[in-house]
Amino acid sequence: GKLTLLCDANTDGSFLVHHFLSFYLKANCKVCFVALIQSFSHYNIVGQKLGVSLTAARECGQLVFLEGLKSSVDVFFRTQAEPHPLQFLRSANAENLQPLYEFVREALKPADDGEAAWRCPVLLVDDLSVLLSLGMGAVAVLDFIHYCRATVCWEWKGNIVALVHDSGDTEDEENNILLNGLSHQSHLILQAEGLATGFCRDVHGQLRILWRTPSQPTAQRDRSLTYQYKIQDKSVSFFAKGMSPAVL
Repeated sequence: GKLTLLCDANTDGSFLVHHFLSFYLKANCKVCFVALIQSFSHYNIVGQKLGVSLTAARECGQLVFLEGLKSSVDVFFRTQAEPHPLQFLRSANAENLQPLYEFVREALKPADDGEAAWRCPVLLVDDLSVLLSLGMGAVAVLDFIHYCRATVCWEWKGNIVALVHDSGDTEDEENNILLNGLSHQSHLILQAEGLATGFCRDVHGQLRILWRTPSQPTAQRDRSLTYQYKIQDKSVSFFAKGMSPAVL
């Protein structure tokens, strides 16, 4: 029943999304992947490098994939017999993401026969910032995550992993509200950041890891670590700050 927040600032944090996707598929979990930023083929190619086949997982029912790029075209140019998960794209005043929540709930609900074919359900979203760019308000996105947490995390004891971009722009109030709201709800925050010194061939960025335990006293509530990393073809190498093998 955990919420993991992925955020990136001045770098691309998509490698974290690919890690969690392959991790949960290998762990035999039921995964609902709301992909709003890339196509299915893109995730499938990266997944094959990490040892998983998204095509096979989707065919056997382990993976439910919502391809936002393709679905948006269907919403605009095809008549829908039933409410579409991205129905808000055609609404004059987008106020809620209930159809998207219903899609997630239907995708991850336990089997009626009571036998669990998969381990805990997982909702993976890449990325929530796109919903803001499409006209949704931060409060509506937070409501969507709240309902997903109530169902996936609390009722079904599953997990949620969501990516949000940290633009660093203090004037982008909606993104700041979304990022701060999710930070207060998250049990684990992984923040990928670009290097302050600029581009480096051997060190691609640094990752701040923050564990949050709301039930603990303030002094013991948060623990954090910072590592630097280098993205390789099939993996990511992590090392302490200033301890890159290329430097040493």
